[in-house]
Amino acid sequence: MDGIEDIMSFTHTPAGRIAAAGPLSAAEQQTRVDLAAAYRLAALNGWDDLVYTHISASVPDEPGHFLINPFGLAFDEVCASNLVKIDIAGHIVGASEHPVNATGFALHAAVHAARADAFCVMHLHNTAGIAVSLQPAGLLPASQHALRFHRQLAYHEYEGLAFSPAEGERLVAHLGDKSAMLLRNHGTLTAGRTVAEAYVLMATLIKACEIQLQAQAGGMELVLPCAAVADRTAEQLYDGGAVEGTLEWPALLRKLDRIDGSYRN
Repeated sequence: MDGIEDIMSFTHTPAGRIAAAGPLSAAEQQTRVDLAAAYRLAALNGWDDLVYTHISASVPDEPGHFLINPFGLAFDEVCASNLVKIDIAGHIVGASEHPVNATGFALHAAVHAARADAFCVMHLHNTAGIAVSLQPAGLLPASQHALRFHRQLAYHEYEGLAFSPAEGERLVAHLGDKSAMLLRNHGTLTAGRTVAEAYVLMATLIKACEIQLQAQAGGMELVLPCAAVADRTAEQLYDGGAVEGTLEWPALLRKLDRIDGSYRN
């Protein structure tokens, strides 16, 4: 991937600040609301990991700018207004009272830079996802949820805590054109054309992992669909590449609004 070393060079340096940003566009405000909602929903589902892991989204009409959570806030404290705008090098754009975890953004930066369709990148340390990533065969075609990722799930081997430019190249090569990945011994990743798509893909992947683990806990041999059925079902679920989450997202936002609508602030 051309330019990955420059993109990833901030990994071991703190984020700086660059020129002030202008007033928010309607598109950016909507992205902020959607991204804050994704953080709140992740917290509601117990997918958060203290103040670690991230969900990042591109800023509409501002190439090279992204939104990310303030480092040190819990996922259920994230709202539209406290999301921090950064550039591809992790530098804060405009004014923010919050720092960002530039090192944590390194993985996201690699995917955003490599994939024009990766509007939203969601990376979690979900327990079920990590547990399935430890299994040599990874995610089995054991459920309808898992079949959404049949032959469409990428894997990346664990290389340690520090995320280097060279690892960034390997990770995006392993991801290819796929929208979901299991990072061995580490976590899950989805890349969506919208925040809604990244979230719904993650929810489906996590449920598939949970089903597999619960089935394996019974100690019996699993009944798996034959290859022809798995291939046909996966094609049906892929639905010609239609953007996912369009139907589910408004319902999820209504759910959040009933619980606590402060994510919109």
